[in-house]
Amino acid sequence: MLFESLSGKLSNVFKKLRSKGKLTENDVKIAMREIKLALLEADVNYKVVKKFVDRLTERAVGSVVLDSLTPGQQVIKIVNEELTSLMGSKGSVINFPSKPPCIIMMCGLQGSGKTTHCAKIAKHFLGKGHRPLLVACDVYRPAAIDQLKIVGEQVGAHVFDMGNANPVVIANESLKYAKDYGHDIVILDTAGRLHIDDELMSELQNIKDKVNPTEILLVVDSMTGQDAVNVAEVFDKKLDITGVVLTKLDGDSRGGAALSVLDVVGKPIKFVGMGEKLGDLELFQPDRMASRILGMGDVLTLIEKAESNISVKDADKIAKKLKKNKFDMNDLLEQMNQMKKLGSIRDIVSMIPGVANKIKDRDIETGESKIVKMQAIILSMTNKEREKPSIIDSRRKRRIAAGSGTSVTDINQLLKQFDQMQKMFKQLGGNGKRRKKRLFSGLGMF
Repeated sequence: MLFESLSGKLSNVFKKLRSKGKLTENDVKIAMREIKLALLEADVNYKVVKKFVDRLTERAVGSVVLDSLTPGQQVIKIVNEELTSLMGSKGSVINFPSKPPCIIMMCGLQGSGKTTHCAKIAKHFLGKGHRPLLVACDVYRPAAIDQLKIVGEQVGAHVFDMGNANPVVIANESLKYAKDYGHDIVILDTAGRLHIDDELMSELQNIKDKVNPTEILLVVDSMTGQDAVNVAEVFDKKLDITGVVLTKLDGDSRGGAALSVLDVVGKPIKFVGMGEKLGDLELFQPDRMASRILGMGDVLTLIEKAESNISVKDADKIAKKLKKNKFDMNDLLEQMNQMKKLGSIRDIVSMIPGVANKIKDRDIETGESKIVKMQAIILSMTNKEREKPSIIDSRRKRRIAAGSGTSVTDINQLLKQFDQMQKMFKQLGGNGKRRKKRLFSGLGMF
């Protein structure tokens, strides 16, 4: 889970603060020391941590906090504000020129996920009505061009390549192609190295001088912690980058790079990779990220993911079926597949306010394994059984169990849950205000 270790440690600090009716200056200093240790363990740059904690302490020991009726909540509010400020206050977007195309030069070391994230960014802009062109400028790494073509095809973006020609020539020719064929965004997938060297930087500088890119985005692996920030510093000195793309932020990274890069390098994070799928890319929103770190959730990002992955047409179709009480196992399977598009249960839970820190890992793992089991059971049913589960007798249950690698008990449990769902949907049939209020109250929404 994103920033899991840091989030857990900060939650413990805030729990102690909230448990005290009144805070003393010493209470605040003890809390600041624990926050400092938590940030250092998350691999945040030491100088960044020192400045951050000094600002927190200065604000938190003031009379506005210590004399307030809810001092613990006031401290949390201050931490949230300072975390947001540390990462950039507001999201930084791609700057489009007045005359297209917008040229995005992607650079980074080998293994950072540069080629994949070229395709992810292309997919992001395709979803907004743009026509991005992917350009294969990495002519050294074996199969780099083929990889770009594969991921380009998967997201539906055209790929421009000239084989093993000079990368500077390829970049320049791609601009002519983009203008001729109406591509308003050009994404240059440049070569990387296992380490920073003069040859790499010279080539990147030559490409920059030739095509004058609108944006120079550095792709760095957040798993490398402070090394990611060090790499960003070097690339910025040589190329004057305009932003950073952080990859693998959903993994076991401690988050230090995300919290350090703006303060150390002075350049904003523009995108974050949140998974291996080509749709797992998010615009970096400092305020939302701060909320997720502090266990406050991120409902806006969850809504945006739902809107981009679940079509209005599909939602309307399900709504009509629910209204007519015709929701069947096929629809349940479709809903589970739609949920998968939003990410894992762990990802979804991390975005729901007040939930992330209350649900244990084993509960999440149990929930995910149950969904896999349910999908296997439904896929082992015939179309007739999915449409009318009531016909499933003991003989059919044994056949479905054998086909799905589950037990008859598992099938009985699924059928019982499905029956309960149908009864609930039936209750939803009326439009009475009182009935709706009663239902939502039961779901904890009022």
